[in-house]
Amino acid sequence: MIAQDRDLKTDALEDLEVVTARSTTDDENSALLFASKVCKHTKSNTIILANNDQLIASGVGQTSRVDALNQAIIKAKAFGLSLEGSVMASDAFFPFPDCVEIADEVGIKAVIQPGGSIRDKDSIAYCDKHKMAMVFTGVRHFKH
Repeated sequence: MIAQDRDLKTDALEDLEVVTARSTTDDENSALLFASKVCKHTKSNTIILANNDQLIASGVGQTSRVDALNQAIIKAKAFGLSLEGSVMASDAFFPFPDCVEIADEVGIKAVIQPGGSIRDKDSIAYCDKHKMAMVFTGVRHFKH
C-alpha cells in the first residue's frame, strides 16, 4: 500500500525563483504555471509540455523523466504540434542535464521544476549556455 499526503500547493508567480541568466517572460511564466498545475495532477514521473496556456503533450507514469520527456515529444510530433518556444514542467528535480538537453533540441525555451538535486548546477549551466530560462519552485509535486 502506498500512502501520501494530499498536495494542496499550487505554484504561483511569487514562488518562482529564476536560477538562470535569462529570466522568464510574462508569457513563459503564464505557460510555466499552467504546465506546473497540470503536472501536479498527473502520475509521476511526469513531464508536461505547454505553450500559451495550452497543453501540447505529456509524458506520465514513466520510470524516468527522460522516458517521460521522450513520450511527450513523440506524442506532440504525432499530432503535428510544434514545440518551438514551448515550456516544460517536471514534478521532480533533474538529477542530470539530459532532459534540458533534449528539451533544447526540440525548441523548448523555459523550464519549471522544484530544484534540489546536488547536480542542479549542471542543468542550469546547460540552460545558460543555450539561452534557456529555468525556474525553481522549491516544491515537489509527486503523485503516486
